[in-house]
Amino acid sequence: MALKATIHKAKVQVSDLDQNAYSDHELTIARHPSETDERMMIRVLAFALNAPSNNDLGALEMAKDMWDPDEPALWQKDHTGLLMHWIELGQPDEKRIIKACGRSKRVTVYTYGGAASAWWKGAADKVAKARNLTVWQIPDEQCEQLGALADRSMDLQITVQDGAIYISEGDRSVELTLQALCGGPD
Repeated sequence: MALKATIHKAKVQVSDLDQNAYSDHELTIARHPSETDERMMIRVLAFALNAPSNNDLGALEMAKDMWDPDEPALWQKDHTGLLMHWIELGQPDEKRIIKACGRSKRVTVYTYGGAASAWWKGAADKVAKARNLTVWQIPDEQCEQLGALADRSMDLQITVQDGAIYISEGDRSVELTLQALCGGPD
């Protein structure tokens, strides 16, 4: 019998002081049986950092990358179905990144884990021509701390200030400093 997804709910309040952008989101996250706390929380973080201020060009949505190999972790499609933003997590294959860059106006990768630096060292030259690609690395210790905030029901406050990301859930908090490996802030 196949294992089913575990449903998590997150209320996410985002205050991006660097861009003077504020938003509230209620997310329902279908967590694949093989997905770790860290990866799920990186999906939530990626959503919070990339959700558009309005849905004129479509809403950012959780996709089915762990169920469907043709989908990313998150994506934004405009009202005609055109891919506006493709978001990958982990260490995706370089061919997958290049294909996504050809299909979408913007591609972002959030890489993490012990093999992230080695993966990027091997991938950097192969994806160097992609002008619509941004790659961020999340330090291992910070990733683990982020994963520790995971719960079935979450009320997250995310503040971005001076390039640092502060995430709190109740009396627990984490500070993240993402490293831009490719691209970077717009």
